Amino acid sequence: MHYFIIAGEASGDLHAAGLIEKLREKDPDARFSFLGGDCMSKAAGTSPILHYREMAFMGFSEVLRNLRKIFGNLKIAKKAIDAARPDCIIAVDYPSFNLKIARHAHKAGIPVVWYISPKIWAWKKWRIKDIRRLVDRMLCILPFEPDFYAANDYSEATYVGNPSVEEIDKALAAVAPRADFLRRHKLRDHRIIALLPGSRRGEIRCNLPVMNEVARRYPQYTIAVAAAPGIDDAFYSSLTDFPIVRGATHELLAHSHAALVTSGTATLEAALAEVPQVVTYRSNGSRLAYNLMKRLLHVKYVSLPNLITDAPVIPEQLLHECTVDIVDERLRALTREGAPARESQLAGYAEMRRLLGPSGAASRAADAIIKTLKK
Repeated sequence: MHYFIIAGEASGDLHAAGLIEKLREKDPDARFSFLGGDCMSKAAGTSPILHYREMAFMGFSEVLRNLRKIFGNLKIAKKAIDAARPDCIIAVDYPSFNLKIARHAHKAGIPVVWYISPKIWAWKKWRIKDIRRLVDRMLCILPFEPDFYAANDYSEATYVGNPSVEEIDKALAAVAPRADFLRRHKLRDHRIIALLPGSRRGEIRCNLPVMNEVARRYPQYTIAVAAAPGIDDAFYSSLTDFPIVRGATHELLAHSHAALVTSGTATLEAALAEVPQVVTYRSNGSRLAYNLMKRLLHVKYVSLPNLITDAPVIPEQLLHECTVDIVDERLRALTREGAPARESQLAGYAEMRRLLGPSGAASRAADAIIKTLKK
């Protein structure tokens, strides 16, 4: 079968690569076309039609500035689908773009499977109407999502497990000794605080300066910035003078004592690696934006560990509450070995892992896709 896959950011690229590997195992005739990144390229053995770094725009203003490019990307994707006539479209999160592609595929009679549900339970709940009409199967990676869909008259949602469980466990099992890691990345041999400021230029630009100023208050630690694929070192160097670790985020987490993490998949990865963390999400930092966000969101939390456990496992410092002093206070409570805040967070991580269930999400997703297409 010919699978056309669309992932619009780094985490989607990683998860989609795992799915490609499993589809190749289960379908010897599998062929792939995709919009994505380097991980998908390696798994599929071919280059993307569009790289996700040409697609990843964050926030209203950034999207508005890049509307011409976004419409151009949509045109490229639709033209590629029309030329390839694939057996199915596999959307990987990235809802604004992928819903438009799903509409195009539906008109062309091409089945649509969504791997990694868009977070419509958090905001833009009205998108359920389009999903009911356009999406043949929804494969969820958060355990509470099928219940949400069932409550909203969509019965084709299935929890397949979370791919980060297998990805992190596999990465941690292959981690090099600490001395090798420090030598490779020219880091001092002290306890490490990792800075994970996101995968898009906009969020890095907003969050890394706050993280940088907090980190300056910890001279007794080694500070390291995890670089996202497709973001050049010069961009990071314009915002921080701390060392940059490229292509080794999971390894960095494995050797870290604590972390500052911009909300997203990285919060889940840090939790699975059992690294105490503070979530930072600065954006424009205004109280007005914070109050607007609270009115738009339908959930109590924004970080994945908190959402999965339905509890405040991780401190979330958002917008105007994401200041150097407040983040520093939250981080300091986590750096002391055996401190109540640190132990409480680690206990919350254990509960989160229990709720996520066993590894094997990509394999179960591949089985579900093949079964859907055989119908």
